Amino acid sequence: RIFGETIDIAIGNCLDRFARVIGLSNDPSPGYNIEQEAKKGGDVFLDLPYTVKGMDVSFSGILTFIEQEAKTKLKKGLITKADLCFSLQETIFAMLVEITERAMAHCGNKQVLIVGGVGCNRRLQDMMADMVKARGGSLCAMDHRYCIDNGAMIAQAGILALQFGVTTELKDTQCTQRFRTD
Repeated sequence: RIFGETIDIAIGNCLDRFARVIGLSNDPSPGYNIEQEAKKGGDVFLDLPYTVKGMDVSFSGILTFIEQEAKTKLKKGLITKADLCFSLQETIFAMLVEITERAMAHCGNKQVLIVGGVGCNRRLQDMMADMVKARGGSLCAMDHRYCIDNGAMIAQAGILALQFGVTTELKDTQCTQRFRTD
């Protein structure tokens, strides 16, 4: 069952686009570079839009807001890249933790698995681990070998499809990035 999803853009897309706005490198990845920059910040916390609607999240408004703040406040020296990265990470990860906790309560589940490129982020893993521990549960977080480009999710979807007899000839396959894995 799907309990929630993004209403607009994916969290990784939000981070990637923001990294470009503030001039962070793509090497090794924009999300990783935001994570490293955020470790230097926290002196100024920017109050960002927090958009959770039931079990769904929205990141486009946060992205638009922080892009505008970056353009005006960075130039004036009112905020640093590190503070922007810290504020963005804390806000969007808090949203993920909130909806995950709600899903755990609804399902009566005690386990959480984090996958996806953003799942490599240690701050997200730490925030999620704190919430899961408070609920008496356990967290499984993948490292970058299994998380880049949602590799673990794609593999799991393939395993489930095979288990249920869904197969496709290689010549009939194609990739569409915007399709959901389910």
